[in-house]
Amino acid sequence: MTLAQVAEVVGCARSYLSELESGKRPPPSDEIVGALERALGVQPGTFADAAAWGRTPGRVKHTVWRLSQQAERASRAREELMARLSKMKGLDAALKSGELRELIEQLSPGEERMQMVSTRDVPLINKVAAGYPREFTDLGYPARVADEYVRCPEVTDADAFAARVVGDSMMPEYREGDVVVFSPMRDVKDGNDCFVRLERDAETTFKRVYFEEEGRLRLQPLNAKYPARILEREEIGGLYVAVSVIRKVGG
Repeated sequence: MTLAQVAEVVGCARSYLSELESGKRPPPSDEIVGALERALGVQPGTFADAAAWGRTPGRVKHTVWRLSQQAERASRAREELMARLSKMKGLDAALKSGELRELIEQLSPGEERMQMVSTRDVPLINKVAAGYPREFTDLGYPARVADEYVRCPEVTDADAFAARVVGDSMMPEYREGDVVVFSPMRDVKDGNDCFVRLERDAETTFKRVYFEEEGRLRLQPLNAKYPARILEREEIGGLYVAVSVIRKVGG
């Protein structure tokens, strides 16, 4: 079915469906959701569940994400405990030797250890253009919350985030499809590769940053076929230093 055909069956404008599809509109009403499910022949409740999650406040999404992380850590700890217990020569002997207590302490980390573990899953918030800036959105999620995460054990910044590179202006060091992890707590220095948020239209780009005279910044592509951009400091909404790159083998 074309978008126009779906719109006719549902009883709404094609432009409205187009904006829903591109994420420019919030989730529709229950009536439209039900009509879309019937028009497209999907299992009843499929779109309703997705719409309900889309209307869920970011704070609640963050809580759900945090609880799911806790459950995942508890599951891993249980598996590790059972594996190590199976290697012990009886619980009584392990208790007397102190081995059992040591194991329990290792699997019950304190607040500092928990914080480090929780930062291993870095939110992959969106794409960042390694070329000309493009519109950026974090979908309204709070810090540390996203639809997708990447494992990055060496990063301990709780507010770290990742973005997937598109374009070729940062070749050869960064390729399209690379996932770059950025750390908001890292101080920006001359020559750092940065996720750059522009004030105008909340655009973002990925460039090597140099501090010029009179407070200006030069956004320098690594690919020689792209020109540098000189911007006033007031035009920059945020600078976040790249600290890690995740690349597929053979990519």
